[in-house]
Amino acid sequence: MAVYTDVTDEDLEAFVAQYDLGAVLSLKGIAEGVENSNFLLVTEAGSHILTLYEKRVRPDDLPFFLGLMEHLAAKGIECPLPVKARDGAALRTLCGRPAAIVSFLSGMWPRRILPWHCSALGGALASMHLAGADFALARENNLSVSGWRTLVEACAPRADEVKPGLAAAITSELAALEAQWPTSLPRGVIHADLFPDNVFFRGDRLSGLIDFYFACTDAFAYDVAICLNAWCFESDGQFNATKARLMLASYRRVRPFEPAEMDALPLLARGSALRFLLTRLYDWLNHPPGAFVKPKDPLEYLHKLRFHQRVRGPGDYGLDR
Repeated sequence: MAVYTDVTDEDLEAFVAQYDLGAVLSLKGIAEGVENSNFLLVTEAGSHILTLYEKRVRPDDLPFFLGLMEHLAAKGIECPLPVKARDGAALRTLCGRPAAIVSFLSGMWPRRILPWHCSALGGALASMHLAGADFALARENNLSVSGWRTLVEACAPRADEVKPGLAAAITSELAALEAQWPTSLPRGVIHADLFPDNVFFRGDRLSGLIDFYFACTDAFAYDVAICLNAWCFESDGQFNATKARLMLASYRRVRPFEPAEMDALPLLARGSALRFLLTRLYDWLNHPPGAFVKPKDPLEYLHKLRFHQRVRGPGDYGLDR
């Protein structure tokens, strides 16, 4: 379960007393997520999410994340809204960790992804990109191409323990991406981690986007490439071109793609696959014994990377201009 820091009743009551939320009725750890400690907090004012930001989150980034959620919510994007305490601050400290309370979004993430989910996602992603266009803050994507060499160097000495030849595969792919990575694509605020468990649906309607703690300033098309990897492969590893077409068509109805973005999509998809292969591989190799969170299989993203390496252009994804 993604709870790394225990919160005592006394600490919780003192923390919540700084807000106009009434008395605490219950607190329950949330299993989803791997970066922070998340709880469903129920008070007399209703349900909220309490997050304690753990060591992998830089405190200096938190004003960007919380400010972005406020900005997007004000623009009509369905996302968590930080709750401010009586002194007007949303960011506080609990149990020695930076902490914040955000509003609760109703809905469920899809355990089985259907084509219409991908269509709804594409429009929501484009709307988020447009809504963030005038957000005043910026944050470098430290998990883009400039940050991957550190991960490769950390993982390569033991990568072949996971799969023989993996060290050579990630080293050669990084060199290729560093040489070809596009630098002039349209950019702005991206989510950078919009996996199915970060998108809620109610019935046949997308009801919200959550977990903005990897959000950053980068190419919009890179965000699309992340979603192609996260949403458009089936459980048997096959790429579903119908889902990809629906996702991109819905995105383009809201925010048209430039030709250069379409041309770069296969390379960006390779980069996205390498990014999640590397972070999963690092967690796999450095998983502490007895930890609650089970590391995710890095080889899922090696398979996706191999697929994208064979792609000659966006038409191989079933996409047209």
